[in-house]
Amino acid sequence: MEKLNLPTYSFNIKLIEQRKYIFDFIRKKFVILTPEEWVRQNFLKYVVDEKKYPESLIAVEKEFKLNKLSKRSDAIVYNKLGNPVLIVECKAASVKIDQNVFDQIARYNMKLNVEFLVVTNGLEHYCCKINYKTQKYTFLKDIPEFNEIV
Repeated sequence: MEKLNLPTYSFNIKLIEQRKYIFDFIRKKFVILTPEEWVRQNFLKYVVDEKKYPESLIAVEKEFKLNKLSKRSDAIVYNKLGNPVLIVECKAASVKIDQNVFDQIARYNMKLNVEFLVVTNGLEHYCCKINYKTQKYTFLKDIPEFNEIV
């Protein structure tokens, strides 16, 4: 798979009937290794190993309803009280991060109302902090440590 702008991690990858699968350490199961899944697994490993996000407070492919439609976020990080505090939207490295990607995560946040939004394609990573009182957002220089978001 493609080299990303993240530290290098080792993963459990296997081939089943000509398809590659990667072990998702959060969901504890093998999933099809798509380019987007490669970014997601690397990014989740990054926030767990480098930014100290507890695995137990991360949900992957969490389904929720938005305007009567079922949607799934790539990852949601919760605080210790079980409230969502950060949404991650992952795209394949070949996908340009543009306004459409930010619009997608903003729509998801209409339901979840988190303080932090992260968008990544594995090469570029963007994080913004939302201030609901002033109705403004600020892009951060780096992905925050877990203790900075809770």
